[in-house]
Amino acid sequence: MSTIRKVSAALAISTALLLSACGGGTTPAADGDAGSLVTVKVGASPAPHAKILEFVQKELAADAGIKLEIVEFDDFVLPNEALASGEIDANYFQHLPYLEDQIKEKGYEFDHGEGIHIEPYAAFSSKYDSLADVPDGATIAITNDAANQIRGLRVLEAEGQLKDVADDSNVLSLTPEQNPRGFKFAENQPEVIVQQLEDPAIDVAFVNGNFILTAGLNTDDAIAKEAVEGNPNANLLAWRSNNTNEGVAKLDELLHSDEVAAFIKETWPSGDVIAGN
Repeated sequence: MSTIRKVSAALAISTALLLSACGGGTTPAADGDAGSLVTVKVGASPAPHAKILEFVQKELAADAGIKLEIVEFDDFVLPNEALASGEIDANYFQHLPYLEDQIKEKGYEFDHGEGIHIEPYAAFSSKYDSLADVPDGATIAITNDAANQIRGLRVLEAEGQLKDVADDSNVLSLTPEQNPRGFKFAENQPEVIVQQLEDPAIDVAFVNGNFILTAGLNTDDAIAKEAVEGNPNANLLAWRSNNTNEGVAKLDELLHSDEVAAFIKETWPSGDVIAGN
């Protein structure tokens, strides 16, 4: 997705907002009168995304002239389908590599803002205290979507468990040289993997950040997790390229505010969620 297209979309939204304020549409009242607020229907994962949006709705939205209608999704497929069909105005649950993969695979015409927060991808085990303790041939549960699967492989590489992982590597393409310990991989949807942590057939499980939160886990208890510095997987707000709801741009602005960054830091002090891109 080109920067020019993204900036153009943002400018178009901003222009629509300006015209609305000048009499071209609903004008938000200074006191946040509910009847004058622009409604933005936004899809989100329950945690942390919906919790962040609830903070925005409670503390920031009315003064900005918008009202949020938050729709929660428990998987990573339906939010983009709902956005494409027009059921929602925007969604907030995914990082850019996943979004680009979905656009390529399904032909979605979406634009997006900059990264808002990062949820480190982490590996958990109910059997072992470190990856070094995991035996050769162990079974590792890992997500079946390419954009997140590579994150798990990179973590294993950084921990010295895999070698020479390429950008297009996946669990099926790994050679014996790349996987010298002969790990087996069990692919599944991320919402299923978090339920496999106590499965005796699973030795290690890679869990996506939002499911770490909803399962009551903590990255401090992970046996491995990805680095934050230089991480390209910051979660962002996405919207249709033909979006006409001027409130979407205002929501994206609020999600990048100092107030939201402070809320994230206060709510998740352990680093399970980190503000920034």
